[in-house]
Amino acid sequence: MTRLSNDPAAFADEALEGFVAAHPRRVRQVPGGVVRATRTAPGQVAVVVGGGSGHYPAFSGLVGQGLAHGAAVGNVFASPSAHQVRQVARAAETGGGVLLAYGNYAGDVLHFGQAAGQLTAEGIPTRTLGVTDDMSSASPDEAHKRRGVAGDLVVFKTASAAAEAGLPLDEVTRIAELANARTRSFGVAFSGCTLPGADHPLFSVPEGRMAVGLGIHGEPGMGEQPIPTADEAAELLVATVLGELPEGVGSPRGERAAVILNGLGSVKYEELFVVYRRVAQLLAEAGVEAVDPEVGELVTSFDMAGVSLTLCWLTDELEPLWTAPADAPAYRKGTVEAADLFVPDPSAETAEETVPPATDASREAARTVLAALRVLKETVGVHAEELGRIDAVAGDGDHGIGMQRGSTGAYDAAARAEALGAGAETLLHRAADAWADRAGGTSGALWGVILRALGTALGDTERPTAPVVATGVARAAAGVMELGKAEVGDKTMVDVLVPFSYALTAAAEAGQPLATAWDTAAHSASAAAEATADLLPRMGRARPHAEKSLGTPDAGAHSLALIVRAVHGVFVPTLENH
Repeated sequence: MTRLSNDPAAFADEALEGFVAAHPRRVRQVPGGVVRATRTAPGQVAVVVGGGSGHYPAFSGLVGQGLAHGAAVGNVFASPSAHQVRQVARAAETGGGVLLAYGNYAGDVLHFGQAAGQLTAEGIPTRTLGVTDDMSSASPDEAHKRRGVAGDLVVFKTASAAAEAGLPLDEVTRIAELANARTRSFGVAFSGCTLPGADHPLFSVPEGRMAVGLGIHGEPGMGEQPIPTADEAAELLVATVLGELPEGVGSPRGERAAVILNGLGSVKYEELFVVYRRVAQLLAEAGVEAVDPEVGELVTSFDMAGVSLTLCWLTDELEPLWTAPADAPAYRKGTVEAADLFVPDPSAETAEETVPPATDASREAARTVLAALRVLKETVGVHAEELGRIDAVAGDGDHGIGMQRGSTGAYDAAARAEALGAGAETLLHRAADAWADRAGGTSGALWGVILRALGTALGDTERPTAPVVATGVARAAAGVMELGKAEVGDKTMVDVLVPFSYALTAAAEAGQPLATAWDTAAHSASAAAEATADLLPRMGRARPHAEKSLGTPDAGAHSLALIVRAVHGVFVPTLENH
């Protein structure tokens, strides 16, 4: 467990601050994460990596010459927001475009994908790549659904070396895709990890057993086996990884591979070396030549007791990129000639302290919206532990924590906007950005979409009516489905948001005032949330453990139903004209 922390909600921010203070010649902090402290050649492709905190040295520890140009850093086990990714990419790029590389998790796919579209629209060519090396999380036929684990390092390293060599964006992207396609990982765990401030791990393994096919966000394994000896563990890891060869590798014999034996947090280095001793023997017996093997903590999961094996089957093109020099805080190889330090312009970082003009009617509506956000935050706080418990049944158990961060950030941003005289649209837009920034993850992205859609519908001039609010909710539902690619029946928040939207629209069209229409729709939301217990998840981190969630409602659907019920009392008749 994490024994040294202050406020658990501030853990990720404080860890990043300390990390930067410890490595001032290699990294500098920017809004959203870190970038190289050294100058990058003009026109070089910027490789920006990222993901949630809790995986050090991924992702911030892999920023430096010969490796990543920047890392967007989210909260604990939560992806950074699109806004954070965009800020880091802007700080890292020097005119050659940007490759965004990350583990293939739903939240990361959403946020990095959004950021790529926004950067490209701004005139910064941007590509994305989600690493999919984890063999246990999907079959070979659905390899595109696999998670990214320790194979992140191989993809980041080869892509970054290609960028350092001056290759253009399309070539750097092709190299990253090639490395990803030829990388396989498999892991086991003996105990789960405990998040800062928590008093129990996200999952536990029975005495004398180990979890097989674990994730790096506290997800339980895909199965269990008796705890092996070190040699038996090595044999399981090697046999599994060699059991699925990528296209173009007909036989292990005569092949060269980048090899990573990765500790996930509390397996000591000496233990890893005992395991690697047998891994090396088995690979040699199979005719595989290990090239610059890495043994240690490369992609961790807080204090999880586990180990994973990664092989990237090298080509003549990939090998020199894997072995190329690099100098990052947590990863060094060969000799790198130190570049000059970059000195940022202090005037470039200014806070926005103004809001667009708004009418008295919209400012009054903004005060009501602020009250709703306060009730929302309080409701999430009361139910956070319950939401985490529901999420832990088949996911990683962080939904309650993420909702707390997001709702608190949204309320604080909305309060600042209201104090500046913002209208309803501006207040909700700022709340949306803050929720996405603070929560990260899939729910952070989707709640950002919800609040932004509502704000756009309300505007900064008119007094909202029930039909206007219903229009905003309908746009929010459409935006969530477009961004998250989920449909009704996938066991997500969509299963509540869509029926809530339908009921609200019908009630508004029937002439009901907002408070009455909202109450009607909230009943539909509660019933829809309960019904998700009978569904199997087809999206997100719960998908690999679908059967475990049967009988338990979806955490995102449940939290949405709680929220729409709780805020009903805020919508008093003064918000509208009838």
